[in-house]
Parts: sequence; structure tokens; C-alpha cells
Amino acid sequence: MINAELLVPGDYDATLHFCIEHFITTCRDAIQDHGQFFVALSGGSTPKAIYEVLCQPQYSSEIEWSKIHLFWSDERSVLPTDPDSNYRMAMKAGFEKMLLLPEHIHRMEAETDIEKHALNYEKKILKILNGQCFDLVMLGMGEDGHTASLFPETEGLKALEKSRGRLVIANHVPQKNTWRMTLTFDCINDAAHTVFYVMGKSKAEMMARVFTEKPVLPCQKVGTPDNPALWIADEAAASLIPNQ
Repeated sequence: MINAELLVPGDYDATLHFCIEHFITTCRDAIQDHGQFFVALSGGSTPKAIYEVLCQPQYSSEIEWSKIHLFWSDERSVLPTDPDSNYRMAMKAGFEKMLLLPEHIHRMEAETDIEKHALNYEKKILKILNGQCFDLVMLGMGEDGHTASLFPETEGLKALEKSRGRLVIANHVPQKNTWRMTLTFDCINDAAHTVFYVMGKSKAEMMARVFTEKPVLPCQKVGTPDNPALWIADEAAASLIPNQ
């Protein structure tokens, strides 16, 4: 059994709207509690859709952008100008037009010296959050069950068992013949809110596995008994989960 809560707000549009309202509420609550909102963004098509709508005037006007710190849950080993960059995707989806303070935008430098920069990113998190956990870590689920850049059968998963306490690591992904920078399970599970956003029929089979099978997939390791992960899925993605 995984440590998770599943919400199915409805079809794609209803679910997208719910995700945006949840983001805004989480942001407001954090700012009211401690004056800032620390969020780690995800790559992927569903988060991109969330960012695009969130940054439209009817929603963006509800957010105190100057009090938001943007981090990333993972990054590819590419330049920030590369079309595959998670940083570039999020900024082009609308964040670059928001009234964010430049010093509050903390991209992962994964294009060179990735192991050194992973350590630097960890130090940055510790310094800026200053004892606070992430208010929200946004996550997706790959069709192989990976999340962030924690892929099945990769060294990063083994390293996590040996090096408890690390927040950020460089992870080699043989199946993609590349390196990725990623937050660790320790870092993700310490967040006040960890949320998976899963939409579309193509994710239905893996979603059913996640919620019915023994927890062996990386995405099933997110969440704790005291702080379960929230899975927000549309009806298509959740369609094969029994009794949902």
C-alpha cells in the first residue's frame, strides 16, 4: 500500500482548474504562515498546461509573485536555452512574464559539472529555505513509473539508500543515455505538500499499477504515513483504478 491520497475532480478541464486553484490556495497559505512560498516545479506536458493557465490574468492576479521562490524538482543536462530544458519550459509557459524577483528564480545548473552543481543546489536550498521545508513539490509520473528524475533501476535510487539526508543528486539514466539532476526522496517527502498531476488515458494503466500493486516503482516511494502524497488525476487517467 502506498502513502497516497487520490483526487479525481472530473474531466481534463475540471482537473486542470482544480490543480490551479490548489496551487493558489497552497501559495496563499504559505505566505500567510511564513511570508514566502517555496515551490519546486516539474517538467512535463501537464505541468506546462498548469503554468500556462496559472499565468493568465484571471489567475495570476490572485498571486503575490514577489513572495514566490521557484525551484525545480529535476533538470536535464542541457543548456537553459535548450527546448528540452525544464527551466526553459516553465519560464516560456508564462513565469517569465510574472512579477517574480530575479533572485527568487533558482534554476538547476545541470548542463556541466552536474555532480558539483547538485551539491551547490543542495546548499542553495538549505540557505534560502533556512530550516523551512518546500511548501509544494510538483511531480509527474512517467510511463515507466519514474518521477522527477528518479528512474527505475538507476544508480540514484541505490545511492539514496546509502546516503540518507541528501537533498539533490546527479543521477545517470542509462535508458536515456544521459545524466539528470533531481531532488531526492528525502527532500521530496519532507515537503509540506507533494502533488502528482496525471492526466490522459495513456497514463491509466500505470496509474492502476501504482494504486493496486506492491510499491516497487519510484513514484510509489513518494509520501509518508504522516504526510501522504496527493495524486490529482482526471477521469481518463484514473479510469482503470478499482473502486476509485
